[in-house]
Amino acid sequence: MYYTVKWNGDAVSMIDQRELPGRVVYRTYTNYHDVAASITDMVTRGAPAIGITAAMGIALAAKTLEVTDAADLKTQLAAVCELFAKTRPTAVNLFWAIDRMKAIIAANDSVDGIRAALEKEAVRILEDDVAMNKKIGANGAKYIADGDVVMTHCNAGALATGGYGTALGVIRAAVEAGKKIEVFACETRPYLQGARLTAWELQQDNIKVTLITDNMAGHFMRAGVIKKIVVGADRIAANGDAANKIGTYTHSVVAKAHGIPFYVAAPTSTLDPATETGDAIVIEERGIDEVAYIQGVQIAPEGIFIRNPAFDVTPAENITAIITEKGNIESPKGTGIRGLVGA
Repeated sequence: MYYTVKWNGDAVSMIDQRELPGRVVYRTYTNYHDVAASITDMVTRGAPAIGITAAMGIALAAKTLEVTDAADLKTQLAAVCELFAKTRPTAVNLFWAIDRMKAIIAANDSVDGIRAALEKEAVRILEDDVAMNKKIGANGAKYIADGDVVMTHCNAGALATGGYGTALGVIRAAVEAGKKIEVFACETRPYLQGARLTAWELQQDNIKVTLITDNMAGHFMRAGVIKKIVVGADRIAANGDAANKIGTYTHSVVAKAHGIPFYVAAPTSTLDPATETGDAIVIEERGIDEVAYIQGVQIAPEGIFIRNPAFDVTPAENITAIITEKGNIESPKGTGIRGLVGA
């Protein structure tokens, strides 16, 4: 059984998602700078997994930094937290995990105490995430009927989390409940997380999956093949607008036109009551080579102008329900997320 990210006591190990599905390769890092680079370079990705990895990177830094006293360690760890905060701007789970680690740093006043507490907290963040995902799965499985064909976009499975998954957690829970379902996985250009990761994950679990290109989704919705859509999210604003992988918004518009339920599955660590609407969510722009090349093969003319936003925002009015470990928010337009997070 594969794992996404793991704490080894004096190192952080993770599956290299750039190598999938061709090879299953694990990387082990003993330097926190390399852990930060693993997030930026997409060795690991997915909002919850990024947060877990950052927490472990901070714990690793605490164990390896040369310090004179607790004050010195706290000063250096503040810079480490800032380093991890700059790795990816959109996923709020990253900042949620960093804030948890900052609270641990502030609450301890000895070098050994800080190191031990940070290690414990990093492992707890991983364990909490897996537990949240299983609750999300249980809360969302009720929306999936026996015989449904469910479409998903990008990868919101075990690879994007500590394990089990959010959107794929809903699908896994439905299968575990005995429902016979099929998944349509969009390839998710330009980074192909659906083709490389989601399809691979579902194959590993023997869940029937059909891979389609992103621009085939509307065809299958109009034809009545796709019955439900379940996606993850990297940040959900106070009003219920949800940022997810680029292309999600388009799918939500087409789904609404055809009366197809559209669900967003995410832990409460993805809910961001401090951001009023999706318009305020920072959308990461990634390098042009992700569009100009596929697996190292150039597919676009040299020198062509390219845009590569990694995410888009689906408005709450297009979302049937937001599924979390604490409960579901049905028809989030007008209600947003504040009642669930107590904000």
